[in-house]
Amino acid sequence: MKKKKFIISFIIPIVIVIALLAIQAFCDLELPTYTSSIINDGIASKGISSNLPEVMSEDIYNAILRLTDENGGVLTAYTYIIKDNLSKDDYNKYSKLYPILKKENIYILKDLKENEKEKIEKLIEKPLIIAWMLKANNESLVKSLNITVDSDNNALEWLMNLDDNNFKIISDSLLKGVDNFDDTVLKEFGGLCISEMYSSIGVNMNDYQMNFIINKGIQMLFIALIGMIIAIIVSFLVGKIASKVSFLLRSLLVNKILAFSAAEFKEFGASSLITRSTNDVEQIKMFSIMFLRIVVFAPIMGIGAFIKVYDNPLNWLIAVAIIAILVLIGLLFGFALPKFKKMQKLIDKVNLVSREIITGMPVIRTFHTERYEEKRFDKANTDLTKTNLFVNRLMGVMMPSMMLVMNIISILIIWFGAKSIDIGNLEIGTLIAFISYTMQIIMAFLMISLVSVMMPRAIISLKRIKEILKKEITIKENAITEDFCDDKKGIVEFKNVTFKYPDADEAMLKDISFKAMPGTVTAIIGSTGSGKSTLINLIPRFFDTTEGAIYVDGVDIKKASIKELRERIGYVPQKGILFSGTIESNIKFGCEELNDKDMEKAAEVSQALDFIKEKENGFQSAISQGGSNVSGGQKQRLSIARAIAKKPEIYIFDDSFSALDFKTDAKLRKALKTYAKDATVLIVAQRISTIMNADDIIVLNEGRIVGRGTHKELVKTCKIYKEIALSQIKEEEL
Repeated sequence: MKKKKFIISFIIPIVIVIALLAIQAFCDLELPTYTSSIINDGIASKGISSNLPEVMSEDIYNAILRLTDENGGVLTAYTYIIKDNLSKDDYNKYSKLYPILKKENIYILKDLKENEKEKIEKLIEKPLIIAWMLKANNESLVKSLNITVDSDNNALEWLMNLDDNNFKIISDSLLKGVDNFDDTVLKEFGGLCISEMYSSIGVNMNDYQMNFIINKGIQMLFIALIGMIIAIIVSFLVGKIASKVSFLLRSLLVNKILAFSAAEFKEFGASSLITRSTNDVEQIKMFSIMFLRIVVFAPIMGIGAFIKVYDNPLNWLIAVAIIAILVLIGLLFGFALPKFKKMQKLIDKVNLVSREIITGMPVIRTFHTERYEEKRFDKANTDLTKTNLFVNRLMGVMMPSMMLVMNIISILIIWFGAKSIDIGNLEIGTLIAFISYTMQIIMAFLMISLVSVMMPRAIISLKRIKEILKKEITIKENAITEDFCDDKKGIVEFKNVTFKYPDADEAMLKDISFKAMPGTVTAIIGSTGSGKSTLINLIPRFFDTTEGAIYVDGVDIKKASIKELRERIGYVPQKGILFSGTIESNIKFGCEELNDKDMEKAAEVSQALDFIKEKENGFQSAISQGGSNVSGGQKQRLSIARAIAKKPEIYIFDDSFSALDFKTDAKLRKALKTYAKDATVLIVAQRISTIMNADDIIVLNEGRIVGRGTHKELVKTCKIYKEIALSQIKEEEL
């Protein structure tokens, strides 16, 4: 993952995802604010969202100017609308909005910047409350002034008629009383005063309130729509990134596994390699999705929500909620993490047992050990199930526990919030928004905890994949390779070759030396375990020699290109292996450019043409996985045809004729001798009849060459060869 190409291919989409998630978080964080505004301003204050009135009557405006020390801002913030100086169109427009214009002049707020509006609002909100309460003849305020107000007049007119000295004394007293109001009360009183003032001007407050709520609702819908679209785009991008991660990991794994020698395969095991290439990659893919979708999004949401409520008097409840969640997550993780580490090994075990049962089904049925295998699988399956159940139960406890914490916190917020509302320190809409933001903070921690649950399993999977990718390959190719010699084409030579399997106590092959020439058949025979298959597996470098060297076309195979070496070899293993597809695709497996004529010739030489023609679709007949829909002999003949179709310099048959009957065996060898007359043929066999006519027979015993020559020579000179021959044919046939 540290490779530049791997990282660069993800930088741009990841940056886009992070940017989009930030926008989505902003949208989600704005929605509670709009909810609060609709409740506080739209419902409670009848659509008045600011204590800066859009329009004022002339007497209120003049009173505010006189009550304000710094009145320069007020003078420049409003436009004086004189009804007699308006054009007909302007008069109709303004009088429709503000019917009081028909009787008196008004002041209308100019189009100011937000910071200018805030400055003017702070300047006039207290004088505005005093001015309107006096104009409305507020009973408590009039009584505190100890004046008598005629029915045709109001207290504001009385105050405005005072001389400057008395006006100063009374206005300072009134402003000092309003100074005791906190921000919440000030906002409520200001909104109420502006609402009544608007009504007196002739504004339809029902329509005004409804317009405010509808506008806010439309804005909320627009923000929610943007958030939804972004969420869809992010899901698409994250899915694409995660799929690309899994694609690249699988590609790296398969490419590395294809480079493994038999020693590496033996170390890891087929079932573990399959699990690592599938289940472990899938775990990382799912974690990638969760990480990009949540780990980036949740902190933005949590921090953003906390910023929104940091000055709320109830923010201490958030700290209580976070502490409770952290304690809960800590307890759950303490029990769950060890189980997650164990789970992947148990999956390996289930895959191993399942694979052994499926591939070994004929043997299991033959020996009637179905019950034993059922118990073996049941144990592996039960262990995995118990671990899964334990983890799932813990995770099942987590969600209700989190919901319990969230509900308890909601109750506490409402309990203490109600008290704050009662004393005027908090508004209802603000309380509802606070609940929403608190839930967002808790959910952010919850989402991160869910990712943390997946993290141990993903880390384990990543380590298992890293073990494959970092594994040192024993069969290596030099940076600079030697070219094969055309004048020594087809020559295979062993020089003092010794080979020992990794971790083995003794060498499997000891001091092996011989030369196989083009146009000849070299056979290798020996008792079981004598090292026959090991010897020929050294030629295509499935293993490397421990000592000595092997030369092909005059070049030490350790110094040659592995690809070019194997292109010169047609190899047929002991067990015929076919791939899912058709007969044609299997024969052309090593030579895709093979024409149909050569394909038929290869099938003819391998004695497969007759049974292929008997099939309804001929060469297009389907081959199922592993060649399970053809017999063992047919499978082996198709494997031989695949090697023949390659037209190699060197043919290697690792006991490949054992699945054939004697007649087919003889016909195949006869056809092969003619077809591959210029090639080097190496045959490992158990049957004497298969190798009797070979040009050179090598007899192995306990990893050493104990005899070499033709059949007639070995019968006379090699006791072990003669014993093998007599065990298969009569002495007079020797």
